[in-house]
Amino acid sequence: MPASAVPPAPAAAASPAAPGRLPAVLLMTGSCLPVLGAVLLAPVLPRMQDHFAGVPGSAALVPLVLTVPALSLALLAPFAGIVVDRLGRKRLLVVATVLYTLFGTVPLWLDSLYGIVLSRVLVGVAEAAVMTACTTLIGDYYSGRVRNRYLALQTMCASASATVFFVLGGALGAAGWRTPFWLYGVGLLLAPVMARALPKAAPSHAAEAGEAVSGSGPFPLRRMAGICLLTVFGAVVFYTVPVEMSYLLDDLDVTSTGVIGAVTAIASAATVAGSVAFTRFTDSPRRRLPALLLLCATGFVLMGTADSLPLLIAGAVVNCVGTGLLLPSLLTLAMARLDFADRGRGTGLWTSAFFFGEFVCPLVLLGGKQALGNLAAAVGLLGVATLLVAAVLVPLTRRAPQVLPRRAPEQL
Repeated sequence: MPASAVPPAPAAAASPAAPGRLPAVLLMTGSCLPVLGAVLLAPVLPRMQDHFAGVPGSAALVPLVLTVPALSLALLAPFAGIVVDRLGRKRLLVVATVLYTLFGTVPLWLDSLYGIVLSRVLVGVAEAAVMTACTTLIGDYYSGRVRNRYLALQTMCASASATVFFVLGGALGAAGWRTPFWLYGVGLLLAPVMARALPKAAPSHAAEAGEAVSGSGPFPLRRMAGICLLTVFGAVVFYTVPVEMSYLLDDLDVTSTGVIGAVTAIASAATVAGSVAFTRFTDSPRRRLPALLLLCATGFVLMGTADSLPLLIAGAVVNCVGTGLLLPSLLTLAMARLDFADRGRGTGLWTSAFFFGEFVCPLVLLGGKQALGNLAAAVGLLGVATLLVAAVLVPLTRRAPQVLPRRAPEQL
C-alpha cells in the first residue's frame, strides 16, 4: 500500500468497533489481494504460453489463468455474503486469507495446466470471501462521511496497487513464469495480524451509529437490484482503460514498453486522484452519478477519436478521474441501502456485480471492435452508451432517496 494512501485518522470518525489505524490498514491491504490476482500474471502470460505450447487448448487455457478468478469471484461473492452474515465477518476473512495463499501458491509446484486453471478457480473463491468480508467490515466499523472516505480509500488503494503489482509481476517474471506466484504468500503474513488486530463487528456497534440491526425484515433485493445493475455497467466503464489501453497505443504505433508503462501509470494516478476528490465532496453521491458518467463518457469520446498520443492520454485521464469518483459513489450508495444484518449479503451482491462487469469488459469491447472495425470506434461507442445512461439517470437521481427503516435496539 502506497505511503500516500495512509488512512485518515479515525478520531471522531470510527465507531468503537475499530480503534486505531491498524484495522483500516489491514482492510485496505486485504482489499488489494483480488487486484493482485487480476494483474500480477499479465506480464508472464506469453512465457506460460510457450511453456505449455504442447498442451491441447493452451491458447485458451493460459489466458484463463489470469481471468478466471474474476469470474469465480463474480459467481461466488453472493454466497460469500451469506456466509459473512451467518458465520461472522472476521472469522471468514482470516480463513479466506489463508486459503488465498494456499491456492495462490499451488502453481509453483504443478506441472499440469489444467490443475493450474483449477487452482485459479479456487483463488477466485478465496478472493470472493476476502473482498466481501473486507468491504462489509468497513461498513460495520465506520459510518457517515468517514465510511465514505474509507470506501474511497479502498478504491484508491486498489487502483494504485494494480500498477505496483503489474510492475512486480514483470520484474519477478524475469526469473521465470512461476516466480510471481510467490507473492500470494502475503496472505500468511496478513492472516495472523487480522486475527489479532481486527475487532469483532457486532450489532451493538450498528445501533450506536443509529443503523438498523435486526434481521427480521426481508432482504432489500429491490433496492439492491438497480444499484447492482448500474455497477455492472460501471465496472465495464472502470476497466476499459486498464484493459484496452495497450491495444489503443498499439493502434497508434506506440510499441515501447516504457511508454506503455508510463501511460498506464498516468491513468492509474488519475483514478487515484478521482478517489481522493470523492472524499472532499459533502453532497449525496446519488445526485452526482449523471455528472460522473458524463465525465467518463467525455474521456471515452476523446479516446475514440484520438489520432495522436497526447489526445489519447488526455482522454484516458479525463475518463479515469471520472471512474475514480464513480466506483466509491456506487459502493457508498449500495452501503446506504443495507443494515447490519443484511450488509454481508448486500456487499456480496455488489461485489459480484462489479467483478462480473470486469469479466465482461473485454468481451464487450471485442464485440464492439468486430462490429465497427477497430477498437477506438468501440471505445467511442461505449462513450455514447455511457452518455445515454447518464441521461436516463438524471430524472431518477432527482427523486427523494428511499430511507431505510430504523428499528430501535430494544426491539432486538
